[in-house]
Amino acid sequence: MKERLDGYKASPDAYHAILGLQTYVNECGLEHSLLELVKIRTSQINGCAYCLHMHTRDARKAGESDERMHLLAAWRESPLFTERERAALAWTEALTLVSETEAPDDIYEGLRPHFSEKEIVDLSTAIGTINVWNRIAIGLRTIHPVLAKDAA
Repeated sequence: MKERLDGYKASPDAYHAILGLQTYVNECGLEHSLLELVKIRTSQINGCAYCLHMHTRDARKAGESDERMHLLAAWRESPLFTERERAALAWTEALTLVSETEAPDDIYEGLRPHFSEKEIVDLSTAIGTINVWNRIAIGLRTIHPVLAKDAA
């Protein structure tokens, strides 16, 4: 695979605008661990290797277990996720696949016992932001860092 272009070099203003949104998400008050799970799950759905590489490393550095990250794609079948995380992951999938799901009322209602109105907006913003990053990285074929020993 070959990178199509360096998006930051081509349009640094676009990247700075998205970074502003990312800064808000990072500082909005939602748990860092929850945000990393959302980023990883979104990136799994979208197939973004660059973002999966980045966010699994970030989550691991922040104390997330490999086991939970490996089971994230099957979170419904695992007892390792809290009810709050489950609600967030269901919403993550619904918004990431919005053209298919249309953000169902039952999934939205599942958020309400676990998140305040502000947190629902912030979570939705976090989901939207990682989807933007995924689309840029996938579209431009951004390549994640590769150690020389791991290169094919």
